[in-house]
Amino acid sequence: MKIALIGTGFVADYYMTTLANHPGLQLAGVYDRSPDRLRAFCAFHGARPYESLEAVLAEPQVDIIVNLTTPESHYEITRQALAAGKHVYCEKPLAMQLEQASELVALADAAGLTLATAPANGLSDAHRLVRDALSQGAIGTPRLIYAAMEDGPVFRGNWATWRSRSGAPWPGLHEFEIGCTLEHAGYALSWLVSLFGAVEALTAFSAVTFPDKGPGTETITMAPDFSVGCLTFRSGPVARLSCGLAAPKDRSLQILGDKGTITVRDLWDNRSAIHLERTDATRSLPRLLANRVEARLGRFLTWKPEPGRKLAYPAATGRSALPAFPSQIDFARGIADQANAIAAKQKPVFSGALALHITELALALNNARDLPQPYRMQSRF
Repeated sequence: MKIALIGTGFVADYYMTTLANHPGLQLAGVYDRSPDRLRAFCAFHGARPYESLEAVLAEPQVDIIVNLTTPESHYEITRQALAAGKHVYCEKPLAMQLEQASELVALADAAGLTLATAPANGLSDAHRLVRDALSQGAIGTPRLIYAAMEDGPVFRGNWATWRSRSGAPWPGLHEFEIGCTLEHAGYALSWLVSLFGAVEALTAFSAVTFPDKGPGTETITMAPDFSVGCLTFRSGPVARLSCGLAAPKDRSLQILGDKGTITVRDLWDNRSAIHLERTDATRSLPRLLANRVEARLGRFLTWKPEPGRKLAYPAATGRSALPAFPSQIDFARGIADQANAIAAKQKPVFSGALALHITELALALNNARDLPQPYRMQSRF
């Protein structure tokens, strides 16, 4: 199935790196509104450049448009692609307003097209391992979930010099304007919603905690750099999700059930370390000693005992190409899932109403200051 990329910025290199994992996808070409960026990207990757967006949409052999533009451009470009009869895979969020995202989903449904959304870490090997453990009752009934998407104080780093493989600058100013919640919440929400179902309501708070993010940021309007939300799922459990750009890095997930706990170390790692601890398990002598040391000296230690036994992954069938640390995600897996679903005349996992639900959650978390609390979800799936 042939795809075309729209947007050749920082994240586009992640997609090109992982495209090699999916031989069923064929890159027809790419387009970017910046001629210089388009030229550099195509030279690095040996890709075919399109001279305009209209030329991409008029290409009859292109089945899926991969929308990797900036968030405020997602709605308009996705709308044009759907109108041209193309399936669309869109970076998160689907749109900057819920009404626009709802319109896009309705347009796709009416045209018999698929509209899928990033991120693809909800299709990871780690997600599959956790899903299987939960379905087998490894921790009983899930009751409480803690999820974090804390990316560390990046504004204190030398971010202006960061470059992708093909030379695209990391869009720091734009990230600060859009906000860490819209940029990162989806990585946790894709897991939460696919594991525990739809959210009924959430109570959220967001704020700009560090208005001074260094030279060059004085004139921009900052989006919240911290948000926290408590989510109530229709299936019963509740979750707390925090997103930020100031606290130490933490991209973990902890699921507490009435018979045990599952801990995922890093939601950005396709094969993250995952630990399972049963409440009725007999604890080994080393574990008991480790717990005793932590209880007495924990405030002085950076080391922590492992939270239970480490779950084993099935043997890998081949070596996967993944971006360099920290984004160990198979970004192209979401497109491959969409292509397979189209071929089978089915819906991709993260598409349609589910994609809309995740978008609404991210928007509700980011815009918490302007919304009544608790916020009642409008979308259903």
